[in-house]
Amino acid sequence: MDIEQLIDALEDKIDSCTTIPIWGRGIIDKDELLDMIQDIRMKYPDEMKQAKWVKEERQRIINDAQKEAAGIIKAAEDKIAAMVNEHDITQQAYEKANQIVDSAQKNSHEIRVGANQYADDVLRALEEELIKTAETIRANRNGSR
Repeated sequence: MDIEQLIDALEDKIDSCTTIPIWGRGIIDKDELLDMIQDIRMKYPDEMKQAKWVKEERQRIINDAQKEAAGIIKAAEDKIAAMVNEHDITQQAYEKANQIVDSAQKNSHEIRVGANQYADDVLRALEEELIKTAETIRANRNGSR
């Protein structure tokens, strides 16, 4: 019997005892009640130990679940932070790449303009030299006639 059953049996014993009509008191077998109380006392520590173990086990499970939940939340927060950082880094890389491309295009345009100007200057100088040479040749040809 467990404690509840022993307490129920004790109540039944008390309810079913013979009562003295004038006093309204019952006559109960003292030894039988003491034996039942002793049984309750013997069962009580075992059931208390079980209840305490169940309570501790429940608390341990709750603590483990809370730790696991905290770990999951932390991992999710870390993942989100990594994704945000990755997005920021990617955005910065795109911006830097666009700046490099813009700078390269400007430099390319400046080099092209400079090269065209240089070529034009060289050709103008050559043209002037050729004109001088042609005039010299013409003058020499006219003078030798």
